[in-house]
Formats: sequence, structure tokens, C-alpha cells
Amino acid sequence: MRQTAPEGRGPVRYGPPAPDSGLPVLPGLAGLLAAAAGRATPEPPGGGPVLREAAAGYWWRRGLRTHPEDVAAAPGAPALLLALIAAHGGDLLLPRPCPAWWTPQARLLGRPAYHVPTPAEAGGVPDPYALLETVRRIRAEGGDPRVLLLSVADDPTATVAPPELVREACEAAVAEGLHVISDETWRDTLHHPHDTMLLSPAEMCPDDVTVLTDLGGALTPAAWPCAVARFPPTDPSRADRWTDPRARVLDVLTAVGALVPGPVAPAMAHALDEPEDVAVRARRAATVHGLLATAAYRAVLDAGALARPPQAGRHLYADLGPLRAGLAARGVTDSLELESHLTERLGAPATGGHRFGDELGALRVRFGTGMFLGGTEEERAETLGAPEPVELPHVARALEEFGRALEELR
Repeated sequence: MRQTAPEGRGPVRYGPPAPDSGLPVLPGLAGLLAAAAGRATPEPPGGGPVLREAAAGYWWRRGLRTHPEDVAAAPGAPALLLALIAAHGGDLLLPRPCPAWWTPQARLLGRPAYHVPTPAEAGGVPDPYALLETVRRIRAEGGDPRVLLLSVADDPTATVAPPELVREACEAAVAEGLHVISDETWRDTLHHPHDTMLLSPAEMCPDDVTVLTDLGGALTPAAWPCAVARFPPTDPSRADRWTDPRARVLDVLTAVGALVPGPVAPAMAHALDEPEDVAVRARRAATVHGLLATAAYRAVLDAGALARPPQAGRHLYADLGPLRAGLAARGVTDSLELESHLTERLGAPATGGHRFGDELGALRVRFGTGMFLGGTEEERAETLGAPEPVELPHVARALEEFGRALEELR
């Protein structure tokens, strides 16, 4: 089924859709939502005790000491990030490229945001030396850098930053007095979890890192927005709204009415507990999307373009710069025109790199692997359950069409 691009592509009005899993709602989650449909009140600001306890357990299983009082929940990652930025104040530093929804948060708050280049081996984490130079320049110009936002498992590049890079970047940031916000939405979508080392910045700098996770990354339907943040553990007896970032975040969430809907909370807590039905399907989905991303990666290289090998998520970030001459012959000279051309040609979102902070003239684009799952619910279910999904006829046809669309640009 061909999808059309949304109208009104302003810098905030057009939000590129997050790469979708293609999974139907789990019956267990749907049953919990239905059973709680009679709840007429939302969760309290930051989430109720059951939801926060489940989030604490989620992080304990990942090696991060967490208690319910260290957690806050909100109806989606954008609302939670907005509150985090507002709570910390100052200027924001971002890797280039970065998720398309990050920069609008700073823009809406009127906060300056500066992009820092990432090294060749991975996206999501800035080059430590470039970070230090950017901080020095901002301060020399009268700015006030206070927050570094990064993602170890990255959208849009689909890479996982090596631990040594994460450590160097975080140590540089902390040495300069920056607080680190680590977006770990995609950490549970590793294509090869036993072969990929993912180290959270909170493991290295426990007192200086807040972890943000959108449950829609791997555990829950995107239509049920819920995100959780883990704050550096503090002594509750010394916490107040003037010194404790979590307290300030709760103030912001309260002020804007960003409360988790009551009927959604039980299903979110259940997903965070990671029972077998949730965990097994999340792992299977990550494996299938990894196989599809690898096949798309090969098609990109076969067409003469460039991309980093995908390691996580449901997407691929390609650099079509080597195809510039063929694109120019079709009237495509920047990533905005590239986005329009490929979205129309593929019938699926192909988001230009300018949405992620890359230069407009750079011919980069994010492809979602959902376009290869199939055009019907039955085909998508078959793909997600197949031991060799790339060999299915409808998947092979979709990948062939994708490769042909890229070959046409040579």
C-alpha cells in the first residue's frame, strides 16, 4: 500500500514519523487498556507508583540502580524532553545528525541549540574534541552551554556508538559542567544484541546523566504515548524544586498538563515489566527489522551510495552524495528535494537529512524498513514471523523496487 507524504512541511508542523514496527497491538496490552477504560483521572505528574516502580525495575535489569523516586513519566518523549530542557536551562548541544524531534523542543523554549559533528564510526554521540571546541566557542561568544543531548543507539544513523567514544564524550561534557541527557529509546532494538556492546552514559557518569526512554521504541504501540526518565539518584530528604532536576521537571509537566492518561498506565507498567509476550516479540521484531535494514544497506551500496552499517532501530541513513550528478539531472540538488523525490518514487516516507540537522546541501536521507514488511496486515504478520523474511516474495519485490529506485539515480 503506497503512503503519501503529509502536507505542510514546516520545521515544526512536519514531524517525520518515527520508524514503525509494523506490529499489531498485543492482546495482553489491549486487555489491560480496556480493563482500565473506566479510569476518569490521569496519572499524577510524573506517573503513579506502579508505573514508576515498573520503570525502576526496567533500569535495574540493565544495570542501573534506580528507585521509583528517581523516575518521571510523561505522555511521550517530546513532552518529557521539553520539561528536561526547561528544568536545566542554558544552551543545548546536539550531535549532527540527531533525531528530528529534538531541535523543536529547544526552539519552542527559545533556547540556542548547537550541533556538534559526530565521528566517522558512529552517529548519536559528538566527537569529543569537536564538543570541547564548540563549548569554548559558545562561551567566548557569551553563550551558556549547560546540556548535551545524545543517543548511543541512534536515530537517524541506526548505529551504536562504541563504549570508548561514549566515555570520552561524556567525560568531556562533565568536565565542562554540562549535564548529559541520554535518549535510549532504541537500545532494545539492537539487531545483534549479543555482538553489540551498548554502554549507557549513566553507567559512566552516574551523577551527571539523565536517561530518557520512549516506550514506543520497542515495547508498546506508538499510538499510546508514554516515556520515562531516570534521574541521577538523590537523597529524597535533600530534594526540593530549587535544587532537584526531577522536582523541576514535575513542575513543568504539571504546568503544561503533560500527564499520562489513566487508562494507558497499567498497560505501560506491564510492558515495562517485560513479561515473556512483550520481550519475545520485541526481540523478534528487532531481528526482522535488522535483516531488512541490512538488505537495504546492501542495495544502497550496490547503487554507488554510502551508509554506515545499521546496528539498531528500524531505519537506515544513506548518503547519496556520490549520485549527485544523476540527481541533479532530475532536478534534485538538496535534501529537501531529495525527500520529495524519493517519497513520491517509493510511496513511503524518505526523510531528508535537513530534518536531522544535516546541511541542506548534503544529499542524505533516512529510510524506514517498514516499507519492506508488506502492504497488508497479513503480509506484515508473515514477515515478522518468518525465519528468513528477506526470502518472502512480497519482501523481495519491495527490496527489488527499492534498489531499482536507487539505481535510476546513477
